[in-house]
Amino acid sequence: MTANHRALLVIDMQNAFCHPDGSFAQLDMGLEGALEAVANAAVAVGQARRAGIPVVYTRHVYRPGRADEGQALKRNSPELAILEGLAATSWDAQVMDELGCGPDDLVVDKVRFDAFQWTSLEPLLRGLGVAELVICGVVTNLCVESTVRSAFMRDFPVTLLADCCAAKTRRLHELSLEVLSSYALARSASVTAGFDVGATPVTVGA
Repeated sequence: MTANHRALLVIDMQNAFCHPDGSFAQLDMGLEGALEAVANAAVAVGQARRAGIPVVYTRHVYRPGRADEGQALKRNSPELAILEGLAATSWDAQVMDELGCGPDDLVVDKVRFDAFQWTSLEPLLRGLGVAELVICGVVTNLCVESTVRSAFMRDFPVTLLADCCAAKTRRLHELSLEVLSSYALARSASVTAGFDVGATPVTVGA
């Protein structure tokens, strides 16, 4: 499969998760290797833009009052609300500056791990004629893995950029990559090993 019908999906690379001053770092929930992953993802974004490949950013955000956060996520990290983390209009919720997400870019907001759940992501991709996804972002074993699984069930072949992802620990990151690759839910690649979002062909099933 060529890169002509490809999109780059950048999952939740927001200040909250990736910046040293973000809410997750303040709660001692920072991600190991986050800044390195962001830097590598910026390379992938540049490759996609030069090739005219759509770049879609997702943001995990909550409305004022956080009624859309849900009980499970509130129980998962109750301290986040105290900091107003991931509030929709906050600096915390914005995509990291290094990734060049501007007002005219494609952004899909979500309130659950899976970027396809209750969002416009699938109709957007179908409308763009996308048949294959390259995915990067955070958190590898949560929102990234959930979205990869959901993409697989929607018949999108996925290439996961391992060096453009991060989790709370390197071990959790590696475990997630192992699970996804061992069941052929995604092909693993790295921009630091030469993968080019705009040029490298992908063989379905490889």
